[in-house]
Amino acid sequence: QVQLVESGGGLVQAGGSLRLSCAASGRTFSSYYMGWFRQAPGREREFVQAIDGSGAIRHYAEFVKGRFTISRDNAKNTVYLQMNSLKPEDTAVYYCAAGPSASRWDYWGQGTQVTVSS
Repeated sequence: QVQLVESGGGLVQAGGSLRLSCAASGRTFSSYYMGWFRQAPGREREFVQAIDGSGAIRHYAEFVKGRFTISRDNAKNTVYLQMNSLKPEDTAVYYCAAGPSASRWDYWGQGTQVTVSS
């Protein structure tokens, strides 16, 4: 069982930056793929980025490529999402997830709100 707790969300102006963190419980953090997803009001949850257990492999959604960067610190059981050049359309609840691969997510955090003002 893995428990995930996100933090770092907030209100930021367009063009600004935020760094989200997701702290995970459990001793096998490095064996999991970790991912970030987001859900805007009235829209379905969508994939943002994912990273494999070693940190060597990353997957990106095209709409954040070049602006967002996922990373992880296995010693701290934490995954991060650095978000730069934020746009109002990035406003959403951002969720952290863990799973055995980039196509299967077994555990989810409670989400953290990101609001980008124009």
